[in-house]
Amino acid sequence: MHNRNNAYFSRMFRRYSNVVATATLSLCLCCSSIALAQSEESLPDEFPPNPLEITTPDPLLPSQPLSPQARQNLAAALDQLNVQAQARLAAGDSVGAFEIWNRELRLRRALGTLAEVQALGRVGAIAWSENERTQVQIITQRLQTIQQQVQSQPTTDLTLLRSLAYAYQQVRSPQQAIEVYNQILALERQQNAAAAENTLRTIAELHLSWFDYPQAAKSYQELLALANSRGDRVGEVTYLQQLAYIYDRARQPQQALVVKQRLAELYLNESQFTQVPAIRLAIAADYQALGQTQQAFQNYQEAYASAWSLQQYARAGDALRRLILLYRTQGQINEALQASQILLEADQRAANFYGLMNTYDQIGQIHLQNGNPSAALSAFEQGLAIAQQLQYQQPYFTQQIQQIQQNLAQ
Repeated sequence: MHNRNNAYFSRMFRRYSNVVATATLSLCLCCSSIALAQSEESLPDEFPPNPLEITTPDPLLPSQPLSPQARQNLAAALDQLNVQAQARLAAGDSVGAFEIWNRELRLRRALGTLAEVQALGRVGAIAWSENERTQVQIITQRLQTIQQQVQSQPTTDLTLLRSLAYAYQQVRSPQQAIEVYNQILALERQQNAAAAENTLRTIAELHLSWFDYPQAAKSYQELLALANSRGDRVGEVTYLQQLAYIYDRARQPQQALVVKQRLAELYLNESQFTQVPAIRLAIAADYQALGQTQQAFQNYQEAYASAWSLQQYARAGDALRRLILLYRTQGQINEALQASQILLEADQRAANFYGLMNTYDQIGQIHLQNGNPSAALSAFEQGLAIAQQLQYQQPYFTQQIQQIQQNLAQ
C-alpha cells in the first residue's frame, strides 16, 4: 500500500513539474517578445533621409518656373543662408550650420547644375576641414550622381566639368577628380593645347599630392616633353626638378640620376651657376647609392669646388662632410684628414660653430683610428674650447681628452 502511494505521488509530481516548466517557458517567451518589441520601438532610425534629397516644399522656392528676377532673388537668399551657416559654425553649432548649408544645397539645384556643383564643393571643403565625414560622403555621392548625368549628355560642358573636378578636389576625392580631369584633357587636346597643358599639370600635381609617384612621374615626363618640344627652358627646369624630387622620394636613384644630369647641363647652359653645387651634391649621392664610388668621389669634389668658388661655404661643408665619410668607408684615411682640414676652413667661413666643433671631433676620431693619439688630443682640446663657448657637449670632449691622457701616461 505504501509503495502504491509513493508511485502515485511520483507521477503527480512529474505532471506538475511539466506544467510549471511549460508555463514558465511560455512566460519567458512572452516577456522576451514584449522586450524585443519595446527595444525595436526605442531604436533610432539607422538610415535617416539624405538631407540633400528631402522634397518638402521650401518657402524660398516659388512653385512656378523661375523668372530672371526670381532667380536673382533666390541666389541672394541662398547667399544669405551661407552667411547664416558660417555664423552658426563660428558660434560652435556645427549641426545647425550644416542643416542650413544642406537647405542651401537643395535649393541651389533650382539655379542649375553649375551653381549646385560650385556650392557642393564649397560646403564639402568646409565639411572636410571640420572632420564632418558623413557630410563629406553625402556631398561626394551627390557629385557622383551629377557626374553620371553629365556624362550621359550628348554634348559636354567643359566649364561644368572643370567645376566638378575641382569640387572632387575640395572633398578630397582624388581618383574621381583625376577621372574628370582626364576627360577634360582628352577634349582640350583636340581644341586648346595651352589649356590641355594646364590640365595635365593639375593632374600631375594631384598624383604627387597623394603620393602616387609612378603616375606623377608619367605626367611630368609628358609635361617635360611638351616643354622641350617648344624650347621652353624654364618649363624644362621646373619639370626636371619635380621629377628629381619624385624619383628621390620613390628611391629610384638611377632614374633620379638621369634627370639630375640633365638639370646640371641646363643650369650650365643657362648660366644658373648658383644651382650647380646643390645638383652636383645630389648627383654624387645617387652615384653612391648605386655603388659607383669613383663617380661619387668626382661629383662630391665638383660640388665642393663649385660651392667654394661661389662662396657657398655651408654647401661646400656639406659636400666635404659626405666626401670625408666616403673616404673613411673606403679606408682612405690620409685623404679624409686632408679634406677635414679644408672643412675646418669652410665651417669657419660659414660661421658654423656647431659644424666646426663636430669637425674637430671627427678629426680626433680619425687620428685615433690612425694610431696618432697626440694629434687626436690636440683636435679634441680645440673641440672642447668651442663646446665651452656653445655650452654644449663639454662632458663628451672632456671624457675623450681624459681617456687619451690616461692612455699616454701608462
